[in-house]
Amino acid sequence: MGTASKHSHHHHHDAAGIVREVEHECAARGLRLTPLRREVLDLVANARKPVKAYDLLESLRDSHAGAAPPTVYRALDFLLENGFIHKLESINSFVFCQHPADSHQVPFLICDVCESAIEVCDDGAIAHMIAQQAEGFGFRAKAQILEVHGVCKGCART
Repeated sequence: MGTASKHSHHHHHDAAGIVREVEHECAARGLRLTPLRREVLDLVANARKPVKAYDLLESLRDSHAGAAPPTVYRALDFLLENGFIHKLESINSFVFCQHPADSHQVPFLICDVCESAIEVCDDGAIAHMIAQQAEGFGFRAKAQILEVHGVCKGCART
C-alpha cells in the first residue's frame, strides 16, 4: 500500500459501514437519527462524488413526494453539526466523513475533471500547522476548510 492510499480515502467505499458507524455514534451521544436524516446520510454516503443539496432533494422526492428544500437542509445541518458529513464550500457539495466518531478538520483534494473528493487523513498535522501560524499572527481562527483543486490520478491518465 503506497503512502497516498494510506493517508487518504475516496468517498465511495463502504457506505453501509459508515451509516452503521453514524447510527452507533448517534446512539452513544443520545442524538436522534430520524429516518429522513438517515436517508439523507445514506444518499450522501452512496454518492460516487460530492453531492449537491438539490440533487439530494430530487433523490428524496422518489420516496417523499412532498420533500422541500428546508427538509434536506435541516437533515444536512444535523449531519454537519455532528461531524457525520463535510461540506466542500468551493463546490457547494457534501461528502460523508470517513471518521464520524472523531472530531477533526481535514483537507480535501478535489478533482476538477471528475469532481471526486479525497479526504486527506493526516492526523491533524495540517490543521495544527495552520492554527499555529494563525496564533503567531495573533489571529483567532474559528474554522478551517482546506480544499485543494487539481486533477486526480485517474483523470490525469486520460
